[in-house]
Amino acid sequence: MIKVAKFGGSSVANAEQFRKVKAIIEADSSRRFVVSSACGKESNEDHKVTDLLYLCEAHVRFGVSYEPIFEQIEKKYRRIRDELNLKLDLEKEFAAIRKVMKRGMSTDYLVSRGEYLTSKLLAEYLGFDFADAADVIAFRYDGEVDMAKTEKLIESRIQDRGLVIPGFYGALPNGVIRVMSRGGSDITGAIVANVVGADIYENWTDVSGFLVADPRIVKKPLAIPCINYNELREMSYMGANVLHDDAIFPVKKKNIPINVRNTNEPENPGTLIMADCSEADAVNPPHFITGITGRKDFTVITLIKMHASAEVGFLRRILSIFEEYHVSIESVPSTVDTFSVIVASKQVEHCLYDIVGRLKEEIRPDDLRIEDHLALIAVVGRAMKDQPGMSGRLLSEFGSNEINIKVINQSCDELSIVVGVHNRDFEKAINCIYERFIAEEKEN
Repeated sequence: MIKVAKFGGSSVANAEQFRKVKAIIEADSSRRFVVSSACGKESNEDHKVTDLLYLCEAHVRFGVSYEPIFEQIEKKYRRIRDELNLKLDLEKEFAAIRKVMKRGMSTDYLVSRGEYLTSKLLAEYLGFDFADAADVIAFRYDGEVDMAKTEKLIESRIQDRGLVIPGFYGALPNGVIRVMSRGGSDITGAIVANVVGADIYENWTDVSGFLVADPRIVKKPLAIPCINYNELREMSYMGANVLHDDAIFPVKKKNIPINVRNTNEPENPGTLIMADCSEADAVNPPHFITGITGRKDFTVITLIKMHASAEVGFLRRILSIFEEYHVSIESVPSTVDTFSVIVASKQVEHCLYDIVGRLKEEIRPDDLRIEDHLALIAVVGRAMKDQPGMSGRLLSEFGSNEINIKVINQSCDELSIVVGVHNRDFEKAINCIYERFIAEEKEN
């Protein structure tokens, strides 16, 4: 059994969290590969190390002293080292970073130092070997990870002892450091799991897996014990951000389950993410709704043109105009003569009326309407296909709660139903779905 354990920023925020990580690692000898994020926030008043490093970079760029900010970072790492009686020469590490900052450095280099320093301290504390991500995670110049090269580099570093690798970054062929998008340590962990052929990829964070709904909206929502990759993609894309979207792909290729666990509640089994949940479902049949999630602030551009459905290439001509302005499209609901294009409002805030002008010029619609302040809510569930009339039941529930539905769209595989409502009804809509289809049925 081989397990890769990735620990998020909250899991390594201070010395006490380091102790929890060590207890988790020592509780299972199969946890031989560890990936670490940079130190996160210790409290609401604290700052993530990565945020402080980005702030330092901005100060350097504008010629403003970064010393007060960098000193906060130094104090945090020294405190962890001293409380755990570690011997890492942080003074030497900080001097090397300062030297690069004074002569000019890339943003990627500087912000990667959080993961680098955290992982060096963690490796010493665990008694594991340390491998700099710049030496084992290989990027191509197009920004994609070179998996073949990465596999060889990681395999060359595997010894009898465990191995700690910083998350979030790697290096280009010329040795220049390249970072991933925020939350990229999840991706690093998935890459390592793929390379070493892990039996399971554990993603340790500050929540006990995925919840059916956002706890900021629904009071004490139920946990999701098992979710498949497709459900996770639907929920992550629509706002459930426990795990980085792209962390799925490296493990999906080798059918490696992901287990999202809570560092502060290690006894909680968390959520298991698998390609196929059928075995787990046979033992514990899932609720037909796996999760409810969504996002606010979408804009709908609706074109009405008689006999448009008979025009070959009509939809392509509409979509090509949005492509000219590099606008991604969320959904394209349509009827015989009506076509709506839904986009994130932020994407069109500077070009909406340019797009409208082009649409009027190229498409010559009989009417064109714009509506903003739209929220999209996704109801996701692998068992929904076995629930006849699910869309109708949702419509009925919204009607009973006086929530006006602007858009409804169901995937052909019946995995998800997406409903569009006004921003002001977003929280109310999620709560009414949860109360009617989750809470009430649980009570019964």
